[in-house]
Amino acid sequence: MLTVDWDGGTETGFRADGAAWFDWWVRYLPDNAKSAGVAIAIVSAFCFGGSGPFAKPLITAGFTPLQVAWLRLAGGALLMLPFVIRYAPAVRRVPKLLAGYGLFAIAGVQVFYFAAIATVPVGVALLIEFLGPVMVLGWIRFVRRKPVTRSAAIGVAVAMVGLACVVELWSGLSFDPIGLLLALGAAGCQATYFLLSDSGAEVNPLALAGFGLLLGAVIVTLLAQPWKLDWALLLGQVRLAEHEFPALFAVGWIVVLSTVLAYLTGIVAVRRLSPQVAGAVAFLEPVIATMLAWALLAEELGPIQLVGGALILAGAFIAQRAAPAKTQASELAGV
Repeated sequence: MLTVDWDGGTETGFRADGAAWFDWWVRYLPDNAKSAGVAIAIVSAFCFGGSGPFAKPLITAGFTPLQVAWLRLAGGALLMLPFVIRYAPAVRRVPKLLAGYGLFAIAGVQVFYFAAIATVPVGVALLIEFLGPVMVLGWIRFVRRKPVTRSAAIGVAVAMVGLACVVELWSGLSFDPIGLLLALGAAGCQATYFLLSDSGAEVNPLALAGFGLLLGAVIVTLLAQPWKLDWALLLGQVRLAEHEFPALFAVGWIVVLSTVLAYLTGIVAVRRLSPQVAGAVAFLEPVIATMLAWALLAEELGPIQLVGGALILAGAFIAQRAAPAKTQASELAGV
C-alpha cells in the first residue's frame, strides 16, 4: 500500500503502472541526492546523444528514416503509456501545447533529424539542430519586430560563424545540401515548439513527454505506413564499430535508452537542478553524439568543423539564455 501526496492530491494504493512511484521517488529523493543532479543530466545527454549513432545503422541496413522514426516513437509511446494514463487530464487543460509538442518537437524533429543523418554525419546534423534557440531570436527580432539584447545578437552571430565552419561554406558545402536543409528543418521544428510554449500554460513534463510521444507516433504512423515494413529486417544485423550486432539491439537502444530513459532522467535532472543548469548540461548532447558517431560509425569531423561545432554550441547557449523565460522546451528538447 502506497499513499502519495502530489501537488495537493492524494493517491492511495499500489499503482501497477509505475507512474505514481516515479512521482514519489522524484519528490522525496533525499536532499543529499541533489548533488547527483548534474550526473543525471549527463546521463540524459548521453542517452539522447546515442539516438543518431544507433539509428543510422538501421537506415543503412534498409529501413527508411521514417520507419526508424516510427520504431522509436511507437516503442517509446508504448513504454510511456502509464504516464499518459496518469496525466490524462492534461489534455483538457493544454491541448494546443501538447499537440504542438507532439507535432513539432517530437514528430517533426525526429523525421527531419533521421532523414538528415541518412546523408550527413550525425554530429553535423545535431549541431545544426541546436540552432533552434537562434531561430527563435530571429523570429522575435525580424517577424515580431521586437528588440533583442546585445548578448542575444552576439550569440546569433557566433552561431552563424560556427555554422559556416561546420559546413565549410567557403568550399561550396562539404555535405549534401538536402541533408543540411533537413537538419535545419529539425531546428525549425524545435524553434516552432519553443515559440508555441512561450505563451502556454505550464504542464507536467511527464505528461508533455508521454502525450508528445503518443501523438508523434500517431502522426509518423500515417507517414511511415509500418504495415509495409519489411519486418525481416528486424531479425537481421547492423554494423557498429566494425562488428555485427542484431538490429533489435539498435532498436532497443533508441527506444529504451535514447527515448524513455533519456526523457525520464532529463525530467529528474530538471527537478533536482534549475532548468538553466540542466539546459546547459544538455548541450553535451551533440558532443556525445559526435564522439559516439566517431567510435561506432567512423564518422570524423575536421579541426575547422570541430571549432565550428563549439561556436554553434556557444552561440546557441547564449541565445537560449536570452530567449523568453517561459519557454520550457529546454527541459525536453533532446533528440
